[in-house]
Amino acid sequence: MIEVERLSKSYGAFRAVSDVSFHVERGEVVGFLGPNGAGKSTTLRMLAGFLGPSSGRIRIGGHDIGEEPLLAREKLGYMPETSPLYPEMRVREYLAFRAELKRVPRGARARAVERAAEEARVDDMADVLVRHLSKGYRQRVGLADALLGDPPVLILDEPTAGLDPNQIREVRELVRRRGKDHAILISTHILSEVEATCSRALVVARGKLVASGTIEELREMRRASGLRIVVRGEAARALGIVRALPEVAEATVDAGRTQAPETAELLVEYQRAEGGAEVAERVVAALVGAGLGVREVVPRAASLEQVFSELTRGDEEAAEVQA
Repeated sequence: MIEVERLSKSYGAFRAVSDVSFHVERGEVVGFLGPNGAGKSTTLRMLAGFLGPSSGRIRIGGHDIGEEPLLAREKLGYMPETSPLYPEMRVREYLAFRAELKRVPRGARARAVERAAEEARVDDMADVLVRHLSKGYRQRVGLADALLGDPPVLILDEPTAGLDPNQIREVRELVRRRGKDHAILISTHILSEVEATCSRALVVARGKLVASGTIEELREMRRASGLRIVVRGEAARALGIVRALPEVAEATVDAGRTQAPETAELLVEYQRAEGGAEVAERVVAALVGAGLGVREVVPRAASLEQVFSELTRGDEEAAEVQA
């Protein structure tokens, strides 16, 4: 439903997006991740037809957005990070106006507005002026706008920004429900949201696509992020031995787990994810060499946050240099 081939965008000598290719099929919810300045918003604007690419091709629902822009946009519901709402209009009026612009058939407009408002949970504010809405409700009006006409493709940019925990849960449920028979691309900085709602994720950094895969596949890229190790002996001594190893970033005692007498569980984090198996061997050898017993060693799978940090480290370092 979304096909992107070698997409690039340049502003003079600056290349905001460079040779990006990916696809999103019907029935998929795909997360779009990247630090600030990585090219996410630029890419989404090009997908929505608001910004022309310097090169590359975009097809929405089988229609080239450059050659058949109206047909492509009919297949698309787009929610920008900050929705350009009209403060002097009431919520129902605004959604009816947007439905007309989207060429929803006249006889179906009232029902389309009602359904979108119900799904986005703004039906109770239908007669309220937009200017009187909270930030969270404005976000939800923008979401209702994207849902108008039931387009098969949804592109959502930070859809839960400004929402309270209950509203976030409602949006997640909506995305999961729609994701069963729609193609959804969702950009967010809340990595737990990607884990909760997405079947696959794309990671961009420095304008390039640096990783693509299921959440588990991304975790596999940095699986050896650390260890959970149960030792027999004095916990403080074990901590000192492990922390002295140059490959170890941090080691702590997990006081929340009940162990057998005279044992302790250590949580070990590596300096770098690469070479995790070799680091684990050195940790065990150091403990055994010091006369401590090792009863259990379990690799700790990387969280999505750790994967994101590893993949986009160059962007963060570049931002620090520019600052």
